[in-house]
Amino acid sequence: MSEEDALDAYSRIVTDVAAKVLPSVAALGVRTNRGQGAGSAVTFTDDGFLLTSAHVVAGADSGVATFSDGVETRFDVVGADPLSDLAVLRVRAQGVPAAGFGDADKLKVGQLVVAVGNPMGLAGSVTAGVISALGRSLPTRDGRQVRLIDDVIQTDAALNPGNSGGALADSQGRVIGVNTAVAGVGLGLAVPINSTTRHIISELISMGRVRRAWMGVAGAPIPLPPNVAERTGQKQGLRVVEVVPGSPAGVAGIYLGDVVLTAGGQQIQSVQSLLRLMLGPAIGSRMPVTLLRRGAFVDVVVVPAELSK
Repeated sequence: MSEEDALDAYSRIVTDVAAKVLPSVAALGVRTNRGQGAGSAVTFTDDGFLLTSAHVVAGADSGVATFSDGVETRFDVVGADPLSDLAVLRVRAQGVPAAGFGDADKLKVGQLVVAVGNPMGLAGSVTAGVISALGRSLPTRDGRQVRLIDDVIQTDAALNPGNSGGALADSQGRVIGVNTAVAGVGLGLAVPINSTTRHIISELISMGRVRRAWMGVAGAPIPLPPNVAERTGQKQGLRVVEVVPGSPAGVAGIYLGDVVLTAGGQQIQSVQSLLRLMLGPAIGSRMPVTLLRRGAFVDVVVVPAELSK
């Protein structure tokens, strides 16, 4: 393939993705008690639900969405989750085309991506680049609660102020991330679309908020003894450094110094891997937990409670 043919192939992919995704992306105008703001959002259902970044609509319950064809319509904030930096909106216009979701868990470093959004107030802007890293973490805060968004996508597709909430699409035009932050010159981050964020989006639509579960432990990663690592197939566990009295973990019989190996059938090697399980379905459910206690394996059952702010 000649250099010219290769360039044409690249251009065709980008233009095809732009043609597919642009009609679904809106420029947002938001007014709060802190002043006016702007951002982007992407339509993901045929009945007018849009996905954006929670920080774009923080403090607002409505605003104006403008699409690439010039249609301008009011939107209402259905729900926002600052801990995942995701929010769901609904527009009052009819017939807005929906973009399809992909699966960010299948992405590979070096893969072509296209960012569509509203940088610097310029609606319908398109930039292209590659995935430069996967598995990044992004700290978020909601009041006293602090979380890390896991598996954040890092891209070199140009992201500027106003891109937040816009779509990051793969070469098939599937939305695989929501642009959320500018991390530095030529560097951007996007919240992935995967099974975890799909659950968060579903809860925002149905309840307007995201319910989270709570066990009542604090921990720190610790290397496992070689014999335990060989037997379990994992290198780290989560050493319990605090148990809240009367918490689900305390009631279940988890003690200081225990090392959490698995919870709900999933390996636990960090605080984030445990928090990933602490979403709505875990509330009130019986969650088996395997511990390492003084060299012995111990199984307990924890019933996580709903986390209140």
